Amino acid sequence: MKYPKLDKDAIDSELAKLEGWSLREDGLAIVRAFKFSNFAEAFGFMAECALVAEKLNHHPEWSNVYSRVKVCLTTHDSQGITERDILLATAMQKASAGRSD
Repeated sequence: MKYPKLDKDAIDSELAKLEGWSLREDGLAIVRAFKFSNFAEAFGFMAECALVAEKLNHHPEWSNVYSRVKVCLTTHDSQGITERDILLATAMQKASAGRSD
């Protein structure tokens, strides 16, 4: 299913509400790096976010090295940023609260 892409103004408005997230240079994704106190915290964050991603049927591009998690969100079917990316970024923001440095 194709979801409508958000326009630049909508993306900017949503990013203003999300701490640490930024628009990727090509404008087709939003990105953020999270830093946790240790691997267990980082992995716990990823496990919590994986459950949300599965419910949304919207899966992140992400990587983990010890206490760091890098995330890139885009909607491939729509070739850009959609409301689904914002929903998952918001959930990730909440999951990181109190965990990340």
